[in-house]
Amino acid sequence: MSGASGPHSENGVNGVDRFGGERIAVWTDFGGVLTPPLSHTMAVFCARVGVRPEILNEALGKVTARYGTEDAMLPIDTPLVTEAEWLAEIGEVLAADHGITLRLTTLADIWFDGRETNHAWVDALRAARGRGAFVGMLSNMVPTWDAHWRRMVDPAELFDDVLLSFEVGHRKPSPEMFALAAERAGVPPERCLLVDDLAHNCAGAEAAGWRALHFTDPAEAVARLAETVDKGV
Repeated sequence: MSGASGPHSENGVNGVDRFGGERIAVWTDFGGVLTPPLSHTMAVFCARVGVRPEILNEALGKVTARYGTEDAMLPIDTPLVTEAEWLAEIGEVLAADHGITLRLTTLADIWFDGRETNHAWVDALRAARGRGAFVGMLSNMVPTWDAHWRRMVDPAELFDDVLLSFEVGHRKPSPEMFALAAERAGVPPERCLLVDDLAHNCAGAEAAGWRALHFTDPAEAVARLAETVDKGV
C-alpha cells in the first residue's frame, strides 16, 4: 500500500467513523493540489532547462500524439514507455524542429527541486482524518518520481492508503481507477470524494458515482472539505 497505514486507520473501521456515522472517503490528488499549480511548476522547470514553455508544449504534444492520446502524462505514468525513452523522443523533436538540445533521462530531480508542499491542504486532510474520514492519495504518478513526492509528505502519517497509476495499472479518469479506490476505502462510490485540480478527472469521478471537488482555490477547497466531512457528504 505504498507506505500508507492501510485501508483502515485507527479513526474508523468497516465503513464507520469514530462518531458512529457512515464513513466517507476523501481521495486527494498530488500534483497541483498538494503542490503549487502545475503551470507554476512547468514554468520553473522551463526556466531551469532554458526552453520556452510554448516550445516544450509543442514538442510534448507531438510525442503524446504518437501514443494515441491527448494526455501528455499517460505514456509515462501508466507506463507505456520509460521516462528516459519518452524524454529522448521529446529531445529529438526539439532538435529537429527548433535546433534545441535537451538531454535528460529524468525530469524528477529538476521537477521536484524546490517544489513546495501545500501545507494548508496537508492540515485540512489531517483534520478530515481526525474527524473520522478515510483519507487517501489517488495520483497518476511516474515510477521514477515515487521517492521524490514521499519526501514532501509523509504518507504513513497522512494517508490511510495510496493508489498510484504505475503500481495498480489504472489511472484517472478511468472507471477502473475509481472502482478500485472505493473498494480499497471500503465504502460505496457515493461515499467517495475526489479532490483534483483537473476538471476531466473530476468529471470521471462523478461519472463513476463519486462526488468531486475541483481544486482551483486552496482556501475555498479547505472550507469545502471541512463542510463536506462535517455533513458526511
